[in-house]
Amino acid sequence: MKENPLLHRHDEYKVKTRDVRVVRLLIVLVALATLYTLYFAQSLIIPVVFSMLVALLLSPLVTRLKRLLIPRAVSSIVLLAMLVTPLTFLAFELSEPAERWMKSLPLLAEQIAEELSMISSVMHGDTTLQESQASNTAYPWFEKEPTQKTDDSAVEEQFKQGSRQMIFEMLLAAPLFLAQVIGAVVLTLFLLIFGPPLSKVVINDFPIIKNRERAKLLIRSIQQALSHYILTISIINCALGVLTAVGLSYFNIRDAILWGAIVGLLNFVPYMGSIISVGILLLVGTLQFGITSTALLPVGIFLTLNIIESQIVTPTVLGKSMQINPLVIIVWLFVSGWIWGMLGVLLAVPIFVCIKLTLQQMEVFPHWLKFIEAHD
Repeated sequence: MKENPLLHRHDEYKVKTRDVRVVRLLIVLVALATLYTLYFAQSLIIPVVFSMLVALLLSPLVTRLKRLLIPRAVSSIVLLAMLVTPLTFLAFELSEPAERWMKSLPLLAEQIAEELSMISSVMHGDTTLQESQASNTAYPWFEKEPTQKTDDSAVEEQFKQGSRQMIFEMLLAAPLFLAQVIGAVVLTLFLLIFGPPLSKVVINDFPIIKNRERAKLLIRSIQQALSHYILTISIINCALGVLTAVGLSYFNIRDAILWGAIVGLLNFVPYMGSIISVGILLLVGTLQFGITSTALLPVGIFLTLNIIESQIVTPTVLGKSMQINPLVIIVWLFVSGWIWGMLGVLLAVPIFVCIKLTLQQMEVFPHWLKFIEAHD
């Protein structure tokens, strides 16, 4: 009896359809497992990712010093010390004003509410509330340690309890954060010293690598592209923070170094970082000058520098490597923040750009690259 070719084709189609469904299901399961691992292993993965980014930043310098017959161990220790030491001094310098602001948080809402209430009363014709400011600050209490008032509304009391809870949670997280920082520094040192020999062994001895010369060129080009991006964006953001601090200091804005450091750090987060910086500086101006046009001075300084940086400097220096669709960036920021919190938001764009540059150098997934870079 002859086999019906139509039935045979139908069976083949059913098998192929089933195989496609199985593959898709496996992809979904792998994606969910990856998200699960990234979320629950964040205390381990975040220091590893951060160490890899810092190692990419310093590895070109270590390689150049190696050509000058300076051992990798010596150059790695010296370069890492040159990076960590000023950051440590900066952290100690900023700890006092940051602590003062954290302690003052419970009174911020009350003071701003009083200012708004006074303006509202003046607008309604109550001229008895118009008083000249006797000092340079709209809130003299900020010069001293905040005192506790006894007559608080329910909203203010709830705000204070929330602020205390936030401070308490930060204190609880401090030991883990310190351990992660120390672990990241040690891991970065070992990556700089022992990472290149491992990659050489993989390229030269592993049988899975067929074209070894192409693999060497590919790894070198990927490393150069990633190092150039990380170094450039770090310099740009540091310069933005320094110039913001200088501008704020010129106009006698208190704790200018603190705000400059925050602005430089938040600039690693496109769009959202600038919005948060504007909100912080608007609050700073309001607290120092009151609700007047002068309160916009810190925001004006930052926006002027930010426009120059985002519209001229960064596109000129980085070019196509930062050509990413804004919607893709925002979605990626939300996903990274959901998985890793605030640290995930700060690391999101550097990680994403590194992935994009790697795909470009490997010349794979061209359609996804076009999707990421989609613009009008």
